[in-house]
Amino acid sequence: MDPAPRLSFDNTAVAFAYKDDRELKRSHRIYRLIRWPFLARTGSAISYFALRIGLPVKGIIRRTIFRQFCGGETLADTLPVVDKLLANQVLTVMDYGVEAKDTERDFDFTMQEMKREIDFAKARPGIPCISCKVTGMARFGLLEKLHAGVELNDVEQAEWQRVRERIDEVSDYAHRHDMGLYFDAEESWLQAPVDALVTEMMEKYNREKVVVFNTVQLYLKDRLDFLKHSYEAAKVGGYFYGIKLVRGAYMDKERRRAAKLGLPSPVQDTKADTDAAFDAAVAFCIHHVERISVCVASHNEHSNLLFASLVQERGIDPQHPHLLSCQLYGMSDHITFNLAHAGFRAAKYVPYGPVKDVIHYLGRRAAENTSVGGQMGRELQLLKREMERRLRVRG
Repeated sequence: MDPAPRLSFDNTAVAFAYKDDRELKRSHRIYRLIRWPFLARTGSAISYFALRIGLPVKGIIRRTIFRQFCGGETLADTLPVVDKLLANQVLTVMDYGVEAKDTERDFDFTMQEMKREIDFAKARPGIPCISCKVTGMARFGLLEKLHAGVELNDVEQAEWQRVRERIDEVSDYAHRHDMGLYFDAEESWLQAPVDALVTEMMEKYNREKVVVFNTVQLYLKDRLDFLKHSYEAAKVGGYFYGIKLVRGAYMDKERRRAAKLGLPSPVQDTKADTDAAFDAAVAFCIHHVERISVCVASHNEHSNLLFASLVQERGIDPQHPHLLSCQLYGMSDHITFNLAHAGFRAAKYVPYGPVKDVIHYLGRRAAENTSVGGQMGRELQLLKREMERRLRVRG
């Protein structure tokens, strides 16, 4: 195996090689705009309201924050993004970014969209996986009841059966088309039925290869143990275990709900505790790489360096099909592209969907950037550094 190039997340020439000067400046302007916490918190709601009442803001949204964080409004729209990423050795995880739907018709549409994604991905190189949310095909209230152990009535039991059929249909379709299927994590009070359902799909479809992946949010105190127990169950059950590691997306909501209900917070007490749990999960998965396929979905530089160093120390091929590092499109290019340049399998989550429907996703991305300590400043610093480097090169 040829030695990998030296890995550095400070190499802006590699990180932004896929952006021309105009795109680089636009990214810098957008990050300067969304660094304001008030705008990040309220922008999604304001934009959604403006779109609903017909104000002419769709073009502005599409040209700014939508272009930064989304691949397009349709699958076909994402092609230039997918091709540009692949030209830089970066893979794509397709993500239908539509949220906040709650009717059976919506759920059936989402199921069919997942199958269209699989067809789209299978027809071209560079897309090994698609992303899926159980809440895109199931009602929140139903999952909440199941998690709490509340007995379902006949109507709800029939509803749950339809959810199981949708998830099975998508999983079977992914299996038949040799496509990875990442199921996202949900809020902790919805997660138990999601875990059970995704595990059922793994037992069925991960016998010869890894198709179905669950997700663990390591800012939750119980998830590291859950990961280890799930791996042991998979080993005993004779199937491969697929897992995506994230720090988490609902921390403030989790803490507020626990305080309101007088419950202990399920969230780690400190960021250091979360970091330790995440890095322990990375090490555990790499140690068991022959039976675990792991996606390290993190914007944390230390965790990605740990991932890379453990792979190299243990003599594992960085292109091993059970290893992937992934960051959101529009964020942390210095991690994704430098990992790819150093020979690792690296990918971008590329969401798509109509502007009016992905506005909630965009709001979370903006809020996430302002809530992660140092993330916003780091993005701006690197973008500015690359613009200055290009000026120096041109003399």
